[in-house]
Amino acid sequence: MKPTIKIDYVSDIACPWCAVGLGNLNQAITQLSDKANFEVHLHPFELNPNMPLGGQDAIEHLTEKYGLTVEQVKANQANIRLKASEAGFKFHPEGRKRVYNTFDAHRLLHWTGQEFGLEKQAILKKELLNTYFCLAVNLDDQKNLLDAVTRSGLDQDRAQEVLTSKEFANEVRAAEALYINAGISSVPSIILNDQYLLQGAQPPESFINAFEQLIQKS
Repeated sequence: MKPTIKIDYVSDIACPWCAVGLGNLNQAITQLSDKANFEVHLHPFELNPNMPLGGQDAIEHLTEKYGLTVEQVKANQANIRLKASEAGFKFHPEGRKRVYNTFDAHRLLHWTGQEFGLEKQAILKKELLNTYFCLAVNLDDQKNLLDAVTRSGLDQDRAQEVLTSKEFANEVRAAEALYINAGISSVPSIILNDQYLLQGAQPPESFINAFEQLIQKS
């Protein structure tokens, strides 16, 4: 019998490296699917929980947050686009235009996991990342979130109910607090079998190496 490896993936829709890490993780899982079963649980983290409606210009935000020049930010973005392409995400060539609050996206992900399971949740996660980084559209516009729901094969009317209410707000806040209190301060953070922590957008080879060690231990 193949062992099951549990993966807790803590990340934010507004984090480009979270998209890269998730793509690389999925590549590693595909390569080792004959040796183990993988159970991926997606958990919320907000990089900008206090971002007001309307967001902030992305270049302005990144230069202020990291103390970089505009040229440095653009060079970093070019590097991220390359890594994202290798991970299966075709980021918009001009980059995301603004940085937004992602709480509603996390509520939709929680709803999907609760009512449809992990596989559908993973599909919606990818579509939300595509919405933000590949389409580079406004995350404050609920239509863009609902379009991601539709592309994921989920019930748009039910999703609209979630968005227009405060449904799953407490659950998302509790999940965020759980990982912050556990010491998670940057994303992506990946916890394997409730024991081993990997941080950052690991390449597929790092995930494969970690998985193979867990398989051998089992």
